[in-house]
Amino acid sequence: MPSLQNLILTDRAATPVARTFAPLDRNPQTGVITVGHSPDGSVVSRATLSVSHRKTNGKLKTRMVLSVPTVQTETINGISSPRVVRSAFADLTFTFAATSTEQERKDVIGMIQSSFDTSKVLVNDTLIKGESIW
Repeated sequence: MPSLQNLILTDRAATPVARTFAPLDRNPQTGVITVGHSPDGSVVSRATLSVSHRKTNGKLKTRMVLSVPTVQTETINGISSPRVVRSAFADLTFTFAATSTEQERKDVIGMIQSSFDTSKVLVNDTLIKGESIW
């Protein structure tokens, strides 16, 4: 069973940036853990990743939600304050039969991970470039 720990996630910048998401919360009642990364130490600019796992009706269900705010400094009457101007969200839910094998789950995760490769233009250009599929 994995323990709540730091999670290092790397972006796709020209010079990739590794961000350390530190533990924020663990809720035993809901099974949700949350880790967060704040580039400036502010709660306003904190990106969060939550992971939940539960077993229900013969299914294993895991959900991951990543939220990344874009923050700008707003100055009103000479007072500067950070303000979220937009946020990006990714919401992934994986559902497997409780009878599925570890290899079956590994294969599905591997295919999803592979679909995000920059060479997979169907997914990449739709997600990254905002292009429509024809």
